[in-house]
Amino acid sequence: MGPTLERLKLTVAYDGRQFSGWQSQRNRNAIQDHLERAFSQIASVPIKIQGAGRTDSGVHALGQVAHADVPRRKLNPATWRAAANARLPAEIRVLRCQRVSADFHAQYSALGKLYRYRIWNGPIFHPLEVARAWHVPQPLDFDLLRAASDRLTGTHDYASFAAKRGKAAETTTRTIHQIRFQRRKEHLTLEFHGNGFLYRMVRMLTGTIIRVASRKADLNWIAELLAKPGKSKTNCTAPAGGLYLVKVKYA
Repeated sequence: MGPTLERLKLTVAYDGRQFSGWQSQRNRNAIQDHLERAFSQIASVPIKIQGAGRTDSGVHALGQVAHADVPRRKLNPATWRAAANARLPAEIRVLRCQRVSADFHAQYSALGKLYRYRIWNGPIFHPLEVARAWHVPQPLDFDLLRAASDRLTGTHDYASFAAKRGKAAETTTRTIHQIRFQRRKEHLTLEFHGNGFLYRMVRMLTGTIIRVASRKADLNWIAELLAKPGKSKTNCTAPAGGLYLVKVKYA
């Protein structure tokens, strides 16, 4: 980054239903595309946006983090935020904007992430939850749900819970510090706290937990998937619409 630039840290929320995920796409309808257009228009020069991670099409964010290198002192952070929001679709908002040091990196400085997965667990799916939650109509065994979550917590090779995307990850070992759940009537939420997640890992973990809680598989199946990483896949991927990136953690 040159002396004429300064780095901004952006906290971004979005409803992912109508976008092509986070990463820039040829159709220019990704979250990154919309942010880069907005900031480039304000700066009158091309601006690149670097996100903490890539969310799929249909996945939402309450606290995605990105950084951008912009002309130094052109505007204060609050004005950058207001000007960007005035140019963004209503479904994308920059919640916070702050100056950070040049060595801050939205992806590489991250220490962990918090994801939330929302499930509607009842026979009739509320229409306002479509593409915002996963409809699981059958009764669930919450003792099994808790036990499955406990089995999947810790430091493991999660190759059986990841989909392929481009270049393979250097390592498929990750640490999940906690998986917790909360139920209020039909609303069921699972929260995943970890130091990092593989491609579609949270959705595959969720699908696996719900399969066990539905009594369609047992806990030994999870033990086998963890014991033989990558030899077989869970093949239980929860829909994108129920997933929310809640927070990215930094030092």
